[in-house]
Amino acid sequence: MRKQLTKFIENKYTQKFILFVIIFNSILLGMMTNNALMSRYSNILNLLCNVCVWIFTVEIAIKLYAYKKQFFKDGWNIFDFIIVLISWVPTGGVFSSFRVFRILRTLRALRLITQLEKLRVIVQAIIDSIPNVGWASVLLLVIFYIFAIMGTTLYGQDYSVEFGSLGKSMFTLFQIMTLEAWADIARDIMAKYPLSWIYFISFILVSSFIVMNVIVGVVVNAISEISEDVKREKEKKILKDQKTELEVELYNLKQQIKKVEQMIELKQND
Repeated sequence: MRKQLTKFIENKYTQKFILFVIIFNSILLGMMTNNALMSRYSNILNLLCNVCVWIFTVEIAIKLYAYKKQFFKDGWNIFDFIIVLISWVPTGGVFSSFRVFRILRTLRALRLITQLEKLRVIVQAIIDSIPNVGWASVLLLVIFYIFAIMGTTLYGQDYSVEFGSLGKSMFTLFQIMTLEAWADIARDIMAKYPLSWIYFISFILVSSFIVMNVIVGVVVNAISEISEDVKREKEKKILKDQKTELEVELYNLKQQIKKVEQMIELKQND
């Protein structure tokens, strides 16, 4: 029974059906934000949402029975379990006045991550690259600090709004790093300090084009490594399945050989 349920839940058609339900449920959650639709079809939309939650619950229940303790050894299974558990938080009655309970149901859309392998790879890569990105962020913070001191010292007296203090300078530098209207800030200051373009261009080159590219490179490298790991796991699974099939064939062959031997012995006895 357990093996049959495992095959059923891992079947590609079952997985596609669950993916369809997740997408359908996500669309329903979006429709439920429309007051006009809710005033006319609230009962139908709530019923369909509840059906989706029951399907998710049955899926998790089957996995818990099929995998037993192995279920909780997979981080993505735990993620699914928590999301489905949150789906059962009541949103009506006494709880209807608390928006946070209604917001929690939107988390069901996150189950797309667990169903789509490419999304899982990206999310896992972001998580794995946090330590390296953290060090790149420290480097970026040091660069911000140095340029903020320089900006406050050079332009703080004449441009107090942008560089009046260390905090204001770092905020302005953040705006410049995002390239949001940085040219307007630079031109205003260049009107009085013609050589200030050196300050702005050097900061943009260091922060936006070098440090940010380092962060992107770290994440991309992590995605590449995890993709290779996923590929190797798939190959191992294929080999394991082939090995299992071969063992079954060998067992059947042994049984046939035994039958032939028994028939030969019977003929010899006759």
